[in-house]
Amino acid sequence: MTAGETAREGVETASKGGAGRAVMARCGLVARGLMYVVIGVLAVRVAFGESGGGEEADRTGALQELMEKPFGGVLVWAVGIGLVCMTLWRLSEAVLGAAGPDRDKAGKRLAAAGRALFYGVVAFSVLSFAAGSGGGQSGDEQSRDVTARAIEVPGGPWWVAAAGAGIAVGGVVIAVQAARRSFRRRLSMDRQPEGVRTAVEVLGVVGGVARGAVFASAGAFVVHAAVSYDPAKAKGVDDTLRTFAQTPAGPWLLAAVAAGLVLFGLFSWAMACWRRV
Repeated sequence: MTAGETAREGVETASKGGAGRAVMARCGLVARGLMYVVIGVLAVRVAFGESGGGEEADRTGALQELMEKPFGGVLVWAVGIGLVCMTLWRLSEAVLGAAGPDRDKAGKRLAAAGRALFYGVVAFSVLSFAAGSGGGQSGDEQSRDVTARAIEVPGGPWWVAAAGAGIAVGGVVIAVQAARRSFRRRLSMDRQPEGVRTAVEVLGVVGGVARGAVFASAGAFVVHAAVSYDPAKAKGVDDTLRTFAQTPAGPWLLAAVAAGLVLFGLFSWAMACWRRV
């Protein structure tokens, strides 16, 4: 094999690898978007008392909602597989670097590794539910149980507080980056009409701020649980969302955050179309 043939083979291999990563990224973003849309819709129902008290606006509630639809089992499996793709994509960014000029920065790789771990846990949870072994506990119960076990280990409250602080800070970062429209540099929409670009920016800003608010609030509750040495103070997504309805703004704040989560789901679908991978 000549040097030229070897070079061409290397380019083709890299191209195939890039194409595979793009497919994983887009499948993962579609799956993430579906989860956020369903969770947001469930939260709207909770805000206006249409859930009958039995629905939970979290991942478990969203999976139960999907399972009740035609071909629901297939749909839940598809979501789980999509989230596995999301995990592999983020893992590839941690190992090989993300798209963009700063792909080799250690901070970017570390953030990608953290996202891979997060989506790996979520994917395992969804696939366990699809297999019939993960639907016994709600997200709120799981949060309290994990917090209770973590607090009991040596130095547990400190570890739990650090984890909660990390989640809260992450939520603030998500909201700030969304408000600053940092996501624009990751989108390839130069050929799209201005109206489409504006609509996607609105989805990204409003949806990202709502998502960040949920993460920041959930992290704050974890810190409160650690400081008070009371695992019951930890809240999952459902309890965190319901807390918004207990503010002076009442159910309207919850409805606004819920609508924001739906918009973030739509934004994830837009990212699946136009994100640079």
